[in-house]
Amino acid sequence: MNTVPLKITVVGAGAIGGVTAGFLAREGYNVEIVCKYDDLAEKIREQGIHVFGVRGDFTVTMPAFAQVSQLSGTRDIVLLATKATDMMDAAKDLLPFMKDTTAVVSMQNGICEEAIAEVVGRDRVVGCVVGWGGTMHGPGEVEMTSTGEFVIGNIDNRDDPGLVTIQKILSSIVPVHTTENMLGNLYSKLIINSCITSLGAVCGLFLGEMLSQRKIRNIFIQIMVEAMDVADAMGLNVETYGGKLNYYTFIEGTGLLKRLKRHLIIRIIGFKYRRLKSSMLQSLERGKKTEIDYMNGYICEQGRKSRIPTPVNDTVVRMIKEIEAGNRAISRENFNDPFFNNF
Repeated sequence: MNTVPLKITVVGAGAIGGVTAGFLAREGYNVEIVCKYDDLAEKIREQGIHVFGVRGDFTVTMPAFAQVSQLSGTRDIVLLATKATDMMDAAKDLLPFMKDTTAVVSMQNGICEEAIAEVVGRDRVVGCVVGWGGTMHGPGEVEMTSTGEFVIGNIDNRDDPGLVTIQKILSSIVPVHTTENMLGNLYSKLIINSCITSLGAVCGLFLGEMLSQRKIRNIFIQIMVEAMDVADAMGLNVETYGGKLNYYTFIEGTGLLKRLKRHLIIRIIGFKYRRLKSSMLQSLERGKKTEIDYMNGYICEQGRKSRIPTPVNDTVVRMIKEIEAGNRAISRENFNDPFFNNF
């Protein structure tokens, strides 16, 4: 059992936050969770949070609160695991409970670190890629659906001695790697999410059926091409995703064999994860706002800054916004929009 006297707060009791807090509590860390709802906080305090899946099945209790304002004292580490749509309010609420040395670890999808830094200060923010999967089945019921790793780093790529402590703590869950190219790692995950998660939200299909369609695969590829054009303009070295998908070699070449290989790789991804349902789609089905601004929207924003056109990503963002506003239905027919006629 670990007895590190650091005070750790996990904000967010969804799949990622719930699994993370559960493992840390089981390992004996001084951890508490902020979970948004009074009844859920009471359940976690008294009955525990149930964590199950690929790394075991256990239930563990811990201090739990519905709101950040209910905390007292200061924290050494905050693991910010809210949706991107909630993170700014959470970051502002956390300010009274931070020390100068408090580390705020961003565990969102997309690239959110810069926005969080505007609230809490750059010196406090630690970037994090969550390379494993989770699903929330109900309040206090969270499944770890796949293993993987964490990648953490300073957002300015400077030496940060505090990363060693965070690495040790998070290694209670999965292996943790540190990087001197945090943005390159974050952008790598952002690209694949901008293809899979966003397109799934537009059409409402499971991944396997979606990627069985050539037209959608062409759109998938073009999202990547635009994202890599923007990365080049930013001077960004995009890391290989999951140690397997090298975007530079994937989009390289225009010959027939290269095109066939790209489509084959995407078909294999679709088959392997054929029952995957877009997390953004799930948000829309619950009537919630999506994280599109921090995914495809980030590519579009950086493209505008660098004067790099991103028409496909712009169109995906527009469609998601229209769905959020109730002005467009979630449907595969969205890919029959005139914009996609040449795909």
